[in-house]
Amino acid sequence: MVAERLVAPPGDATIRPLTTSDVPAMLGLIELARPGPFSAGTVELGGYVGVFDGDDLVAMAGERMRFTGWTEVSAVATHPDARRRGLGAFLTHHVARRIAADDRTPFLHVAAGNDAAQRVYERLGFVTRRMMTFRLLRPPAEMA
Repeated sequence: MVAERLVAPPGDATIRPLTTSDVPAMLGLIELARPGPFSAGTVELGGYVGVFDGDDLVAMAGERMRFTGWTEVSAVATHPDARRRGLGAFLTHHVARRIAADDRTPFLHVAAGNDAAQRVYERLGFVTRRMMTFRLLRPPAEMA
């Protein structure tokens, strides 16, 4: 999906940059929310921000792939107990707005069947550009 225009969502949240010291919390949230590929080193790709409830990371998003003029909004994840509060929309818009301010076009991926997330992204101004099939290939266990 590509941001053709950005529409601010309702609501607000206190966000802060995420750093390597936040990686354990990020990996825990990724395990619960399963937004897609993310590893301990992904935070170093830049621009990850989060929302905390006390000491607990409850939502996050950031940047990953970059091409000339384009940057991916990545790892949009919300803890199951914090969903339906608009945190994913707020963080997605925050990251996308920052990308657009640098004269780059925000894009993201959403899995087929994740209709709730797709509706959120559409309300933020993202449109489906292309349907793609991704395959994750791993070597057999004896070769790993």
